[in-house]
Amino acid sequence: MGWMKEETGLEKCAANFVALTPLSHLRRAAQIFPDREALVYRGTRRTYAEYHARVSRLASALVKLGIEPGDVVATLLPNIPAHCEAHFGVPACGAVLNAINTRLEADTIAYILDHGGARVVLCDPQFLPVLAQAIELMEGPPPGVVEVADDAAGVHAHGHYMEYEELLASGDPDFAWIMPEDEWESLALNYTSGTTGRPKGVVYHHRGAYLMTMGTVVSWQLPRYPTYLTIVPLFHCNNWNHVWLMPMLGGRVVCCRDITARAIYDAIADEGVTHFGGAPIVLNMIVHAKEGERRAFDHVVDVFTAGAPPPAATLAAIEPLGFTVTQVYGLTETYGHVTECLWQDGWDALPEDERYTIKARTGVLMPMMEEITAMDPETMAQIPMDGATLGEIMIRGNSVMKGYLKNPAATAEAFRGGYFHSGDIAFQHPDGYLKIADRAKDIIISGGENISSVEVEGVLMRHPAVMLCAVVAKPDEKWGEVPCAFVELKDGAEVSEAELIAFARERLAGFKTPKAVVFQELPKTSTGKIQKFELRQSARAL
Repeated sequence: MGWMKEETGLEKCAANFVALTPLSHLRRAAQIFPDREALVYRGTRRTYAEYHARVSRLASALVKLGIEPGDVVATLLPNIPAHCEAHFGVPACGAVLNAINTRLEADTIAYILDHGGARVVLCDPQFLPVLAQAIELMEGPPPGVVEVADDAAGVHAHGHYMEYEELLASGDPDFAWIMPEDEWESLALNYTSGTTGRPKGVVYHHRGAYLMTMGTVVSWQLPRYPTYLTIVPLFHCNNWNHVWLMPMLGGRVVCCRDITARAIYDAIADEGVTHFGGAPIVLNMIVHAKEGERRAFDHVVDVFTAGAPPPAATLAAIEPLGFTVTQVYGLTETYGHVTECLWQDGWDALPEDERYTIKARTGVLMPMMEEITAMDPETMAQIPMDGATLGEIMIRGNSVMKGYLKNPAATAEAFRGGYFHSGDIAFQHPDGYLKIADRAKDIIISGGENISSVEVEGVLMRHPAVMLCAVVAKPDEKWGEVPCAFVELKDGAEVSEAELIAFARERLAGFKTPKAVVFQELPKTSTGKIQKFELRQSARAL
């Protein structure tokens, strides 16, 4: 063994080893970009010095409320400055951030609050009614509630709880942040969409988030001082880690509460937005914007898109409008995007149809990842890269979750064979580029939201007229995909499409509700298994 293996006196110490954490980006930005704009939202403009001071106040105030390192602090907030501040302020007091999907129904929110054990919830007044319902449904102790008013959007405080600005006023702007001693410490808790029943709690560590921010800069070729628009919800993989990233570059974050074509065009034209991420539905929104919603701008906007792969036709329609789109792919369990359709120079000369077909590929691993490929999930053997053979996307690298909270069995299964099993089915081209062919477990991706067909089927089966049902994805121009239900009724029973949709809407989040119901006998195998591939073909023809 080489002598350097035995060398002593080269141990880690405070001078040569610091735990990696995205918190470092904002601490540094406050020192070197104190007067640069950091956050922009309607009439609000805050510098990095102000951003850092408010984050420090939040961390300090949470400590005064009794929050200790390792406690969970949840949010039910849109993309507003307070939510960005929480992404730094919650971990800056040693706590774990749980940004909850604001589109969920009370029952699921109650489960998340119970399972994650949130001590405090920062809540927008718009979501206080569903939070109140969720707290009533909780089995454990309820969290404290802090109301985050958004007067600029006309969303005023109800006055029933401590208000966010009141909370910040109690904090110390010079509070010494509680930085992680170990980069493996938990940073955030994000819940999956519950594709097989209850959602699973995905735990992020500081190291993975830090490396995600670094890898994204490389892949997106981000310049210093970008202007970034928050279209990706901050509850979606923590905005794909982009809000944690921007202080590294002295970037401006333009908050967008309501995602509309007008709001996007206005932000680009008025604030000079240079970058944003979003699901294909956002691309369609931009392409199909009405004339009165459009604004002229004189620069190219770089876009990362993820979710259901965008049709080549969508990419072909949006790029002439002044946007450059890169397809990326990832999951909640991977902090967001971990592959990119990295463009090769030789593709520029290809016919337009071929270029945009390539652009819709799932792509190759990003720099912070170690290996992403497609394998036989049983043998863990690499599939042939022939553009046809199907396998499961397997992922290995630092931006993979710690595991599922309080679920060691699911964690062990997800990491079987030394890779994270994505559940997504893909083929690989000879050059190694992946392309998703289908999704395991019949996940429907609608507007960037994952929907469990099993969950929707379970609700519909509770209707007294329904004997059997199957839910599949139906292509949709606006949302990419929407749930479509195929239903067999009991003998003599009657129910209309509208009645069934209303029945589901009472029990499900709006985006999970079927948008079409077809009454027919379901195709089955000889063993009684429903042949969903036939139903998908029927849904595509609707």
